[in-house]
Amino acid sequence: MSKVRNKTKIATAIIGVFALASSHLVMADALSDVQKADSKIHAEAATSQTKVDKYFDEAQDMVFEYGSVADERESLKSYNDYVAGLVADQEATMKSIQGDINGVDTLRQGVVPLMFKMVDALEQFVALDLPFNTETRIERVNNLKALLNSAEVTLAEKYRLILDAYSIEREYGGFIAVKTGQLELDGNEALVDFFNLGRVALYAQSLDGKSAWMYNDETKGWDPLEDTYLREITKGIRIARKQGAPDLFSLPIPAAEVAQ
Repeated sequence: MSKVRNKTKIATAIIGVFALASSHLVMADALSDVQKADSKIHAEAATSQTKVDKYFDEAQDMVFEYGSVADERESLKSYNDYVAGLVADQEATMKSIQGDINGVDTLRQGVVPLMFKMVDALEQFVALDLPFNTETRIERVNNLKALLNSAEVTLAEKYRLILDAYSIEREYGGFIAVKTGQLELDGNEALVDFFNLGRVALYAQSLDGKSAWMYNDETKGWDPLEDTYLREITKGIRIARKQGAPDLFSLPIPAAEVAQ
């Protein structure tokens, strides 16, 4: 019996060894599977991380690009607002200019008749004024008349020349001047010095200084001056020619007209 038991124990031990060996083999296979699965997880995780990093970089690039686009949009918006302001200002200026252009036609309609009246008035004034520089003044008026009917001269230039003529006539009222010329007396002509005190009075003196006359605006003739005025008119003529120092001289003047 003891031999049988021993054999049984031995057989049991052998079975146990095989069983243990078999269990170790099973555990080794399981561990290997776990290690493979872990390696696979790490590999997949690394792949996922790579993708995440890639997407993150792309997202950062997109954010940067969006910022650039947004800045450019703001710049374009500011520039567009600036251009819109310029356009609005130009449109307002164009409307103003157009208004001025429209007003020019209305102004022209009023200025043209006025200029003709001004020239006519100037002509009448020269005809009624003292007869000094007569030829020059009449020629100036005739030139203005021809100018008004000329299409080659602008309206502004015509108006300027008329004002210049009026300015010259105004200056005649405040100057003394001498001019040598022919004076017709009783059908005869004598060479004299015409001496005018602005528009106050006009005198004439023979070149030998022995005779003198004063223009009479009422009769349109020349009245002889007394010999006592010969020295005085000579002094005035010398002063007008800058041949003598400024000084007082005494000459008769026409009586002032009584206002009606």
